[in-house]
Amino acid sequence: MLSRRDLAGAALAGAAVSSSMLVGSAAFAQTPASESTLERIKRTKVLRAAALPGELPYFLKNLQTGEWSGMCIEMCKDIAKVFDAKIEWLESTYGNSVLDLQAGKIDLAFSLNPTPARALAIDFSHPVFMHGFGMVGRKGFTAKTWSDINKPDIRVTCDIGSVHETSARRFAPKSQITAYKTRDECVLAVQSGRADCVIMAVVIGLTAVAKNPNLGTFTMLSGPTVQLPNCLGLRKEPNKDWRDFLDSWVDFNRGVGQIREWMFAGLALNGVNPDTIPSDVAF
Repeated sequence: MLSRRDLAGAALAGAAVSSSMLVGSAAFAQTPASESTLERIKRTKVLRAAALPGELPYFLKNLQTGEWSGMCIEMCKDIAKVFDAKIEWLESTYGNSVLDLQAGKIDLAFSLNPTPARALAIDFSHPVFMHGFGMVGRKGFTAKTWSDINKPDIRVTCDIGSVHETSARRFAPKSQITAYKTRDECVLAVQSGRADCVIMAVVIGLTAVAKNPNLGTFTMLSGPTVQLPNCLGLRKEPNKDWRDFLDSWVDFNRGVGQIREWMFAGLALNGVNPDTIPSDVAF
């Protein structure tokens, strides 16, 4: 049987436990679990972003020093500077960066096309730039419009399942279209003379030409002009302050021509000379 002293001790212990639980609950309630992304960045002075190894002109990692360079690296540095924040990079891929946003692992993803499917999963900023589509031809082959390649005797190549293939089949359905698994296979087909041209987005096409002098030039195709927005990706949340800030940041830097400068510097890492960029390509 418990004595009065035992009962008093048990009561005190119970009170201590209850008090501890209350303190713990209060501390948990004070934990900013529901704070917005912008609030968290301001509080922690840390901006978490996805980095995609080898995806020039956007990302390039020096394997010896671990340092990152490229267009999106400079963009992220400029965003972090506004908050006097340091950057924590998470190596990812285009597809995984969407999942990383949903899982709360990162605050920002770069160079994403806002497809309808992606828009169900994450939010997007205003377009950083419009990514136009065109073609890289074999030497001696020229074309200016989709109609120029939409002919039965023109051999067109593209990578399977890409927006390049979608564009080719939509705007040049009469051509001889051969789709390959990789872009490198497409380039090889053009180099070897098995194809007249390969459909590519501007950045990819300019890079391919810089790396393969045996190719012809990159040409934007018109009639129609095909372009997709290239945006920043961010997590869906009720508080839209982070998205509103990024929209303002994008609009300002596009307006003063800074986005174009970052793009040209990134392309230079791939050996692309600004003088070789067609005048109708806009960043």
